[in-house]
Amino acid sequence: MSYATIYEAAGGAPAIREIVERFYPKVQAHPLLAPLFPADIRPVQEKQYEFLTQFFGGPSLYSDKHGHPMMRGRHLPFPITTERAEAWLDCMRRALAETDLAPELQEIILDRLSGPAHHFVNS
Repeated sequence: MSYATIYEAAGGAPAIREIVERFYPKVQAHPLLAPLFPADIRPVQEKQYEFLTQFFGGPSLYSDKHGHPMMRGRHLPFPITTERAEAWLDCMRRALAETDLAPELQEIILDRLSGPAHHFVNS
């Protein structure tokens, strides 16, 4: 079976929601990343769910609610170093490993997120 998008291959909305829910506890526990996030992580999680849904080829939830993603600009207020980008990707890698997604799909997702993660480096 072939899929047109990563969103479809992953299993749609429930899969993206699971990734986000497994990801943020790791971010909150990470000494380099936790200081960048608010104590109430729920609004951040919801935006990440909306963004990843759209980024991986699903419905345009993020743009419909927040306008054009402009992700580099939205991340400029935060000191993002290469070390933090790598830490973010490692949290995502560990979150994906806790899902039932095929290892090949996990690698595709990480590869797709790697470019933006490094593009946000500003410090």
